[in-house]
Amino acid sequence: MKEQIIDVGGYRLRAVEQGDGPVVLMIHGFPGLAWSWRHQMAPLAAAGYRAVAIDSLGYGGSDRPSDPASYTAERIQDYLLAVLDHYGADRAVVVGQDFGAQYAWNMAVRAPERVAALIATIPYDYDMAGRAMLGSAPLLPENAPARPDASSPDHLPSERFAAMARDHFVHFHYFQHVGPAERELADRAPEFLARLFHELSAEGDLWRWKTVPSEGSGYLDVLPPAPPLPWPWLSEAEFDHFVAGYDHADPMLRFIGGLNSYRTADANWRIGKDWADCDVETPTLFLYGENDPSFGFFPDWEERLKVRVPGLRKIVAVPGAGHFLQQEKPDAFNAALLDFLAGMRE
Repeated sequence: MKEQIIDVGGYRLRAVEQGDGPVVLMIHGFPGLAWSWRHQMAPLAAAGYRAVAIDSLGYGGSDRPSDPASYTAERIQDYLLAVLDHYGADRAVVVGQDFGAQYAWNMAVRAPERVAALIATIPYDYDMAGRAMLGSAPLLPENAPARPDASSPDHLPSERFAAMARDHFVHFHYFQHVGPAERELADRAPEFLARLFHELSAEGDLWRWKTVPSEGSGYLDVLPPAPPLPWPWLSEAEFDHFVAGYDHADPMLRFIGGLNSYRTADANWRIGKDWADCDVETPTLFLYGENDPSFGFFPDWEERLKVRVPGLRKIVAVPGAGHFLQQEKPDAFNAALLDFLAGMRE
């Protein structure tokens, strides 16, 4: 694989690429790196594509600015379009996972002329700006009455996160405040990554944090210890690659990309107002892990997806996969991806 450092207008992003042909841009989430797409690079190249995976801003070998304003949906889209410009791609296939899926959906809505096809692993959740995402009843205690301050899309995300945090620990709320998470995680990166990777995988139980109070709790207080590596989908060497990718001379910046992605929720809510009613016309494949614990955030995701994404070609459930389905079940993921792309070429 070839590595490049791309100037995206004031910041530099690290990209890896393999193959020649139409560009397939792959965007990771949190936790993640360009390394998250290691199983997709060679198969895409063999199928005649130029596979490009980036370390998003704030991650890995890319720049890590501390200012949350550098991470808004608007700014991130500018960076991603600059990556396409760097590769001379008027249009590209865009693949996104976790926050990367949010960015991919945004591109399909806000710059559809640049997106030839879309592959996403997280639903098109309302306006992608936090106005309705993460705000419905599953975050509240069982049988709790509806609370507008915790669920209404008319409230800012930070207001709803704070309301939820009165009932139990909510990492969306915890991450809003600069400092506590940085200090907690700075010197415990391997432990944090192992715990979070496992809890978001098919074997994890992300929702344990609903049993922990907010007061006095950090994220490591709600993430149970992970079993020893290796796991069926992650070797010790692969995990070490992630740990090295999150390292930084300033420990307070080790996880700044992920933390600032949460801290832009209110800004993205305001930016997204103009796009809240837009549907996705781009040809789309939706892939998800049948055991992805994050889907508890989206109780009506399939119905909404079919209504809001007229370009939807197929929904593929990947058995035995969790949140990191392209890593947990790469053969199934790649088969669905390549089949979809082959159909686009016909």
